[in-house]
Amino acid sequence: MAERRAGDGSAAAEIVFRDVTKRYPGRETAAVQHLSLTVPAGDICMLVGPSGAGKTTAMKLVNRLIDFDEGDITIDGRSVRDLDATELRRGIGYVIQQVGLFPHMTVGDNVAVVPKLLGWPKSRIRDRVAELIELVGLEAGDGDRYPSQLSGGQRQRVGLARALAADPPVLLMDEPFGALDPITRARLQQELRRLHARIPKTVIFVTHDIDEAITMGDRIAILREGGMLVQYDTPDAILARPADEFVAQFIGEDRALRRLALHRLGDVDLDPVEPDVDPPSVPASTTVRNAVSLMVETGCDRVLAVGDGGELLGTLTLRRATELLR
Repeated sequence: MAERRAGDGSAAAEIVFRDVTKRYPGRETAAVQHLSLTVPAGDICMLVGPSGAGKTTAMKLVNRLIDFDEGDITIDGRSVRDLDATELRRGIGYVIQQVGLFPHMTVGDNVAVVPKLLGWPKSRIRDRVAELIELVGLEAGDGDRYPSQLSGGQRQRVGLARALAADPPVLLMDEPFGALDPITRARLQQELRRLHARIPKTVIFVTHDIDEAITMGDRIAILREGGMLVQYDTPDAILARPADEFVAQFIGEDRALRRLALHRLGDVDLDPVEPDVDPPSVPASTTVRNAVSLMVETGCDRVLAVGDGGELLGTLTLRRATELLR
């Protein structure tokens, strides 16, 4: 992979932690201990664990908001310590729970902060701001509004647009949806996955919510107290094979149902539609977990998957759903 500074282009970048340790003065236990993991370019890596597990500390080591004591972190093969800290941060998008928008600046000016610091021409900044406002699901007129005139969900969208403004290869997100109501949170989770599919970035996303980690992540890193990595794998692998009792307890007893939530009807092998059988019908975008829930609710052992145009795609049976867990 060609060597590139963070922020030099839109391509996602591989992030590697190599035996990284961070200690805070006056504390007996390290905040992060010998952390080693690789986040492939374009993946969303969820850092999850209880309070005191070092999730946010580990994330902040990437853009050197906090410096580590031992080991190294590289972005596309280059140590973050080889870059000027300010230059590094301008090339990494950063989204936090409280957004941190400048209240005296319009939405458009908030989004334009980093491109202006990078010296982009005014016409390029104007086009980029308009593009991002549309991309994150805001209206064009929102660019002239102030943060105080927006809802919490809208402000979070502005924060995401600002983080993406300079087209960074890496995006750091520190519990960005934690303060939102469940409906808005679910919508923004879906929006982020949609944006990520359209414009892949390497994302490190901190959360304490295992359901959010399972929903959002390509990979999940589970940390325990003292910043120790317990398991790092895909959501399905972690749910199917917890590394130890700590992981099993952390992800909960309903692991099978959570695994079914990783699959949607449109992505699994369906049985043919049977004549003279009239089970409930659901969109192909429905998760297998929700389809099984509907079977239990209706007392039927199957559902019909329906495409966007109303066409019947096939039947999901309870037997087929059970096979997905094997």
